Amino acid sequence: MNAERPARLNRDDVLRAALELLNEVGIDALSTRKLAERLGVQSPTLYWHFKSKAALLDAMSAAVMQQSRAIATPGPGEAWQDWLMEDGRSFRKALLACRDGARLHAGTRPGEAQRGSIEARLALLCKAGFEPGPATVLMMSVGRFVVGWVLEEQSAQAPDAPPSSLLAGPDAAQYPLLAQGWKQTVGGDPDELFERALRLLIDGARP
Repeated sequence: MNAERPARLNRDDVLRAALELLNEVGIDALSTRKLAERLGVQSPTLYWHFKSKAALLDAMSAAVMQQSRAIATPGPGEAWQDWLMEDGRSFRKALLACRDGARLHAGTRPGEAQRGSIEARLALLCKAGFEPGPATVLMMSVGRFVVGWVLEEQSAQAPDAPPSSLLAGPDAAQYPLLAQGWKQTVGGDPDELFERALRLLIDGARP
């Protein structure tokens, strides 16, 4: 392998091509071999920029957040509940903007570039009366709620979605309570349902 770093291919080129490939083939079929073919290079060339496929996926997740997530830090005087709701909406939108976005993001941790924004968010919650520990738990709870929610949404829309995702609602005569709940949840508008569920989580939080 040539000991010199390839001049015509930079890190952003690799990330851009990787995200395009992900949207075409999905996370299970994504491979460094296919990515190298798309870029017209040999697979070892990619390791100048990313030491492993795991490192590439990590960087792809960060890029999706940077490109698509609108809310970074709370505005002056913004109520913590309003900011947290908007932050959750923005996070969901970012994950939905990318095929398998929830799976790509799951298990990642914020890097140095994101820590200033997180510190500002924690400052807002602590100013509202939360201690740093509970404030972090609240932010983590909302984040993991959104990832899990989008994972369900994207899994149900996938070509290989489980057959049970297509089942009709329960019989109202036999299961009246379940049928009523089903109509207001599974059979309702997905954006409205997300809004209600996130609000339920946030309204339950107290300093």
